[in-house]
Amino acid sequence: MRDLRLDQLRTFCRVIELGSFSAAAERLNISQPAVSLQVRQLEKRLGVRLIERVGKRAMPSDAGNRLLAHAHTIERAVGDAWDAVTVQGAHALGRVRIGTGATASIYLLPPILGALHRRFPSLEISVTTQNTSDVLKALEANLVDIGLVTLPAPGRSFAVTPVMDDDFVAIAPASGEKLPKVVTPELLASRKLILYETAGNTRRLADAWFARAGVRPTPVMDLGNVEAIKELVAAGLGVAVLPGTAMRRRSERLPVTTHTLSPRLSRKLALVMRRDKMLGRGLREVIKALKRLG
Repeated sequence: MRDLRLDQLRTFCRVIELGSFSAAAERLNISQPAVSLQVRQLEKRLGVRLIERVGKRAMPSDAGNRLLAHAHTIERAVGDAWDAVTVQGAHALGRVRIGTGATASIYLLPPILGALHRRFPSLEISVTTQNTSDVLKALEANLVDIGLVTLPAPGRSFAVTPVMDDDFVAIAPASGEKLPKVVTPELLASRKLILYETAGNTRRLADAWFARAGVRPTPVMDLGNVEAIKELVAAGLGVAVLPGTAMRRRSERLPVTTHTLSPRLSRKLALVMRRDKMLGRGLREVIKALKRLG
């Protein structure tokens, strides 16, 4: 195993995690043939088949499952070794991997990360956009160092620090039939509704808000991209319920109106880390900056 290549191991893990070679290629920012080649080279080195096709999904073979159990340990060890070494440099702050949702990555993180880059040019920061459950899985596997996610974030191995409350709002096309300034679940459920995809905590909070009012809307669209939702509303295709942070940046001047929800609906954003995470200087600086969100 002295010739085991970490890039091949990482690629194998991403294929299994995402269920396809094409999704792994997109995540790793390499071509799909390169992903296939790395997996074949790893299989040739080990002398076993690691991945099997089940329908359209790439699944681990028995040998692949055995390797996967060790691969996560290896990735954690490499990440911890990197942090332990880079923190020793006078000017090297190492790398920090952040996992968060789409709204936070668009509207909350850019000014914070920009300020950190100006203060610490040697600090390497990467951002992965996923829903809360996937960020928590990535934290468990040490694929990200810190998560900025919508609560709840269950797990005994996690340290959770709430940082801000984010009130939801409704948005509607500026033209056509107007909505009142304050809108209710019953009113929104009677309109063409565009909501977040069902997998995330943000959607679950919205669904629970409607359920408490005794209504069960049937969305005309479920999307994972907040900018796409706003554009579709602006085009007159429906109304939407979004976190208030999604309407912070108004430079685009979309022809939409914003409305308060009654009863109030909000989500709590929190920083989540593994309790055993080594806190290098770079990670400490990122935590300090993110805590100022509130």
